[in-house]
Amino acid sequence: MSGTIDSRLSALGIELPEAPMPAANYVPYVISGKMLYVSGQISQGPDGLITGKVGDALDTAAGAEAARRCALSLIAQARAACGGDLDRIARVVKLVGFVNSTPDFIDQPVVVNGASDLFVEIFGDAGRHARSAVSAGSLPRGVAVEIEAIFELA
Repeated sequence: MSGTIDSRLSALGIELPEAPMPAANYVPYVISGKMLYVSGQISQGPDGLITGKVGDALDTAAGAEAARRCALSLIAQARAACGGDLDRIARVVKLVGFVNSTPDFIDQPVVVNGASDLFVEIFGDAGRHARSAVSAGSLPRGVAVEIEAIFELA
């Protein structure tokens, strides 16, 4: 059954990817009480991994698009955790974003806005969240961005 969030995704022309499977010995998400913790999702698009360092091979806009792709995977994981019903998400509580960037790059928050803006676009005020945006010297598989999320369930 299509809910409010699915209707909003449809109206925005957004199709979620399949929830990626873990690449190592961990689970994609954990539900504890009313909290949903989603493991870090790496930047990947329809054509594969989005790799490279922001501030070198990628500019800030490309980094923000990579962060947006992480957000889509986070929402796909949340959908899986909620049995397909994204209306069970009461709010996005926190994001932690890691940006594979050069030592002199200072716009990590602008990059992670690619995810933050999408959460607000989809979930409205319930998508506003606390957040960290930090630089990383490298990330798994050379990806540009990795983001983890905490959601509160209704």
